[in-house]
Parts: sequence; structure tokens; C-alpha cells
Amino acid sequence: MTATVLVADDDAAIRTVVRQALIRAGFAVRLTETAAGLVKLVGEGVGDVVVTDVILPDANGLDTIPKLLAMRPGLRVIVMSAQNTLSTAVRATENGAFDYLPKPFDLNELVRSIQSALEGRSDIDTADFGRDDTALIGRSPAMQEVYRVVARVVPNDLTVMILGESGTGKELVARAIHDMGGRAQRPFIALNMAAIPRELIESELFGHERGAFTGAAARASGKFEQAQGGTLFLDEIGDMPIDAQTRLLRVLQTGEFTTVGGTRSQRADVRIVSATNQDLAGLIDAGRFREDLYYRLNVVPLSLPPLRARAEDIPALARHFLDTAAREGLPRKTIDAGAVEALQAHRWPGNVRELENLMRRLAVLERGDLITAAAVQAGLGNRAVPPGPPVSATLSEAAAAHIAAYFQAFGPALPPDGVYDRLLAEVERPLIAACLDATGGNQLKAAKLLGMNRNTLRRKLDDLGLDPQPARRG
Repeated sequence: MTATVLVADDDAAIRTVVRQALIRAGFAVRLTETAAGLVKLVGEGVGDVVVTDVILPDANGLDTIPKLLAMRPGLRVIVMSAQNTLSTAVRATENGAFDYLPKPFDLNELVRSIQSALEGRSDIDTADFGRDDTALIGRSPAMQEVYRVVARVVPNDLTVMILGESGTGKELVARAIHDMGGRAQRPFIALNMAAIPRELIESELFGHERGAFTGAAARASGKFEQAQGGTLFLDEIGDMPIDAQTRLLRVLQTGEFTTVGGTRSQRADVRIVSATNQDLAGLIDAGRFREDLYYRLNVVPLSLPPLRARAEDIPALARHFLDTAAREGLPRKTIDAGAVEALQAHRWPGNVRELENLMRRLAVLERGDLITAAAVQAGLGNRAVPPGPPVSATLSEAAAAHIAAYFQAFGPALPPDGVYDRLLAEVERPLIAACLDATGGNQLKAAKLLGMNRNTLRRKLDDLGLDPQPARRG
């Protein structure tokens, strides 16, 4: 029998596009624009899978999920949302969603998710996270994929390896996994392998007994013991010596460890999250990293994008760092549109950490209340990037240069899936901003100029994080 998919969304255009895609994929489709309509259909026994938006005219789609599951416990619910935050992904999981798709999404991805739901393979487990907030910031598609992976691993104790350049926020993500999971009330212990003398790493990890080595005047607990019941974050795992790797592998295999110089085994009740900015495959080939340990640590890989690959998140990040600095007692500053453009043009070799340091520095050194493009350029010094494509370049030429630079930013690796929608959003943002500027912020006129209805424009403003008032935009 043909499976029936219920689709709930208040946007008629989205309902139409989704319906056509699902029919082409071989599904029967029933549409509704309200939560009440969805509840009615499910109560009547209609539908094998539900696809619902979060914002519906009469209710929040996330709050509707428990009602649907109470009526039909085996029903699979897929959430689609333009509220692209980690909290939304986690709330969807918390309320029992089978999967979460941030808008805009690839229709093929929706079809695959529905097929998985019908086959009973859940990518997201239900759990009570106990948290509804996190310090992770970013609405870009690249960050949405990070949120989805975090939401999937939070409810369980799977070992996670976070991959990314220095300064991308690997420890922040590790803390989010801990803080939103079942171990949140227990310790989060971090150990940077690159910051510990190699001969002391085993002692730092497992502790030591008195007299175990020269200078061991008393017993000392290690990170495994300190993290009991919680999470142990092993940063820069690629710098761990081979001997310590062997001992760590044994702990992962047996769930037990012994202190240096000790004889009594202790249970290791910890979740392991590791991180690296190195090419571990290359280290394995060079004999500097154990392949069997790699597979133990890399159960769930999570790749963090470099800041240059999510430039649309820079304004929100910059304002966040300025607000944080003000709360800590530094002078309160705001940032103008020219400064935002200068920040987005920079390549950020130091990633988010470099941006945070710059914002704090400007909060202290800039005399006025407003940070300008000139202040940003001065703060970056000789690291500032040269101007972009000349004005004489065609839009196609400028886009080609930008796209080429975007792919080059990932080196030999490919960027996250969804490149089309991600780059299309970068074109939409300045186009919509220009129309709003030209119409003095009149959304009705701007929508007409763009050739879309006003509701669609409002949705895009929210999706793209644009301020509808030209004078305040930046």
C-alpha cells in the first residue's frame, strides 16, 4: 500500500512544493495549514508519517507532537523549522520528533527522512535534556547540521569526535553535549593533550599512587576519576603519545582503569568526547596514532565549519561578544553596517576565537560608542583582507570568485551538504537588504519590487536574520 504523509505548514507555497516532491517520490499526501487540522487527521487514523512546521497559526508544532504521539504512539513526526537554533533541534527531539530539518532543506533529504521513518530507523532518540539554552550561536546552514548532530547524540553516551580548525569552538560544542544530556549534573572535565608534558599525560588521565615515580609524594586523582559520572573531553587527541593511547584504548574496551603505580582496577563511568584539528588518518599512516583507538573514538564524527564558511553568522557573533564584554564590565559598544561588512570580508584564520578577541579589544580601545569599519580594519592590522572584487566586475564574476574562495576554504575536504541553499541565501541577503533600503523599509513595496508576497518576505527576513529597518540593519 502507498504510504500517506501528512504535511502541516501555514505557507501555501511550501505545502505545494512539498506535496509535489512527495507525490513524485511515490507517497500519498494530505495537507493542512493548522495544528488543529493535523490533530484531527491523526485522530482519524490518517497518515503514516507527519511532517510539520514549528510555527502554525493556532499552535506551536513542537507542542503538538506529544498530543499526536499520545493518540498514536508509533507515529513518526518530522519537524521542519525556520527557527534554526540548537534549542529548536533539541526541543523537537525532547518532544518525540523522529527527525528535524532546518529550513531551507533539500527536498531529497526530506524524502530520505520519510523513507527512514517508514523503515523504523530513528536518527533521533527521545530524551529529557533538562536544558533549553546553549552558548552556541549561528543560524547558517553549516551550523544547522552541527545542531542536528548534537541533538542526535545528546540522549545517549556514544563517543563523539569533534573535528575542526583551531578556534572553531570544539570545547563549546563538547560542553553543549554534556550540559544538555543526562550527565549534566555531573562533572565536565577537559584535558588538552598538547598542553601537558608527554611524560605526565598518563598520570593526568589515570592518576598516580604515592611513589609511582620521582616527585610523586602523594596519591593524586586523574581526570577519569574526577569525571566519574560525567564527561571527559580530550582536546587535541592527535598529540597523545602512543603509550597513553594504548592505555586509553584498554579503558574504552574494558570500562576500567588503574592509576599509575596502582594495582586496583576502578570503573570508568564517563562519556568520552574528543577533538582534533589534525589529520588523524595521516597520523595513522605515519604510525603516530592507533587505528583501533581512532575507530573507538570516532563513533560519531562532528565537523565544525570554519568561520569563513559561515560568514552570515558573524554579525550575531560579534554582537554577542560585545554584549558579553559589557556584562563583564567593559565599555558597551555597538557596531555599524560598515564594520559588519569589514568583519565578513576577513578570512578569520583564528576563527571564532579570533573574532571574540577582536571584539573585546575594540570594546576596550575604541573611544566612541560605535565601532566602525575603520576601527575593524585598524584592529585587524596587517591581517585585514584586501578589498573584494572591483565594482566593474559583473555579478556573475563576483559570485564565481566568492564560490571558488568558499570551496578553497575547506582545503581538500568538501563543504557540508546543501551548498546550493547556503550560497543562495548569501545572494538573497544583500538583494533583500537593498530592496528594503530602496523602499525606506516599506515591506509591502519591497515585496512587490522583489516579486513576492509580503508573508514570504517576512519569512525570509526571519530566515536570513535581517532587520527590516534599513537604519538599524548591520
